[in-house]
Amino acid sequence: MPSVTAFAKCPALIFVRPRFDVYRDISAAIHAIFKRYSDLVEGVALDEAYLDVTENRQNIPYASTIARHIKTAIFQETQLTATAGVSINKFLAKMASGQNKPNGLTVILPEDAMSTTSRKRLRLCRTAAD
Repeated sequence: MPSVTAFAKCPALIFVRPRFDVYRDISAAIHAIFKRYSDLVEGVALDEAYLDVTENRQNIPYASTIARHIKTAIFQETQLTATAGVSINKFLAKMASGQNKPNGLTVILPEDAMSTTSRKRLRLCRTAAD
């Protein structure tokens, strides 16, 4: 939500100066944890990344097990919780990660991919040029 909107809804709102240097350091620590499991890490934001763990450094057969290990390591090393979504592609993993926030772990199995996406309403966004 934009700051102006937040302030309009809550005039007593107190804004805290961001500490981007701290955020970057913690993000780097979390990404180092990711790298323990896979070289294929695609950072999306300071607090979000996609990992391909098909071939992983720990030879763990299940992506959900890797997600649990990563969540545990993040908490032990940073005292922060993490939400994970596990699936066969980025789109479904992103959908899964939105299911059980905060500190959740959701798996969308390949056989559930079609039913999961058909339950969601996908909207076409039209631009002014259309």
